[in-house]
Amino acid sequence: QLQLVESGGGLVQPGGSLRLSCEASGFTLANYAVGWFRQAPGKEREGVSCISSHGLSADYANSVKGRFTISRDNAKGTVSLQMTSLKPEDTAVYECAAGTYCSEHLVFADYWGQGTQVTVAS
Repeated sequence: QLQLVESGGGLVQPGGSLRLSCEASGFTLANYAVGWFRQAPGKEREGVSCISSHGLSADYANSVKGRFTISRDNAKGTVSLQMTSLKPEDTAVYECAAGTYCSEHLVFADYWGQGTQVTVAS
């Protein structure tokens, strides 16, 4: 079964940090660009960041630039999203997605994960 699995979500106070991870099952993640998306209740899905398959290029939405860092370890088959200086407006379900290439901070996805909840609240 081809799927992506996210982990690392949780509850954090404003100003805190979380690290999300994305792993693939049934295919080789290193062959794909990987992006992170998020969707808050009542809002449309928003692209957050994308990293190329080789990890040499990455881009971010303006709303997270300077606070979030995407990275990948192709030897381990993982992609991470380090989130710092978290704000209540970062609260959302975060999903990773794998596709052929990034277009700025978006990936045109072939595969999606089921998401992990991030809640920023005091």
